[in-house]
Amino acid sequence: MNVAEPEIRPEAAASSPQSRAIQPLAIGPLSVDPPVLQAPMAGYTNYAYRQVVREFGGAGLLATEMIAARSATWLETHRGEHPDRLWGVREEPRPLAVQMWDNDPDNLAAVGRRLAKDFQVSVVDLNFGCPVRQVTEKAHSGSWLLRDPDRVGHIVRRVVEACDGVPVTAKIRLGCADSCRTGVEVAQRIEEAGASCLTVHGRVAAQFFKGEADWSAIAEVKRSVSRLPVVGNGDIDSAEKAVKRLRESGVDGIMVAREALARPWIFSQIAAVLRGEPCPPDPSLAEQYELVMHHYELVCSRFGIERGTLLMRKFACAYAQGLPGARDFRGQVSRVTTREEFLTVMRTTFPGRSPPSTTTSSGQ
Repeated sequence: MNVAEPEIRPEAAASSPQSRAIQPLAIGPLSVDPPVLQAPMAGYTNYAYRQVVREFGGAGLLATEMIAARSATWLETHRGEHPDRLWGVREEPRPLAVQMWDNDPDNLAAVGRRLAKDFQVSVVDLNFGCPVRQVTEKAHSGSWLLRDPDRVGHIVRRVVEACDGVPVTAKIRLGCADSCRTGVEVAQRIEEAGASCLTVHGRVAAQFFKGEADWSAIAEVKRSVSRLPVVGNGDIDSAEKAVKRLRESGVDGIMVAREALARPWIFSQIAAVLRGEPCPPDPSLAEQYELVMHHYELVCSRFGIERGTLLMRKFACAYAQGLPGARDFRGQVSRVTTREEFLTVMRTTFPGRSPPSTTTSSGQ
């Protein structure tokens, strides 16, 4: 039965979050449409993964793994090489962001300039959100810098100057801890320094990924800046939730992280819902099996079969998340060391696959 919808007065429609028109995200001269971003994730978002995401479509901006600016400088100076985390960056389609971390403005400016001019990336992103102790306590970088908003602003300004027109963005958390919630002040310093966009993860660093992302705090950061576009990040695990958060929080874009490791097609689902279309179903288990095998071949083509097999174990575990029989599959695939073992485990225990029938021989 069709029920007539109540008339919505123009002024009411303008104030309703559900009615807010979703616009492309402007990052400097770059238009990100749809305003849905793939998060940089260390150890995961390499060229092979990005190619899988790109084949599904729906992500307006893809990003590399974060690179250590100091390591990148050392490699180029001493060995004439680029980190594996820059694999494919020169050749792959744009737009593409490269994220880097350090606490030295000169190192970051030098690597940012190289990324902008030599690699010609679309966006240079600065990480002020990583909570890992190796980055924070040992290197005084990532989210450790959130305790010093002025220093963050100085770093951003130096990199903006070095990149000479290529958009510079930043990713932060709400603060180092509940006792050090500096997200609003850091966002304001980043805006003043000339950044083109800011991504806010809705947790403090001390939480790592525990608890729930605080989207009301993300909205507060958004309201605290006047011109800087803000992207929200945290606990986006469905197309419906992505669109809900985008509309209700007032942010300019959405970034999807961990859920996209298990479901790289989530970007295409979000894009469809943003267009007002029904959410497409997940691929069938048979199609997901073929996807894992495709991803495996992409990884092996770069790193060789032996190393590629070892690297693929974590991706295969991620793909199985939430599927029936995932625990048994993860237990087995996480121990494979050869191509033959990987193919056998995929064929016999990947969720939804039927194990080979066993027959008892008759005296033979």
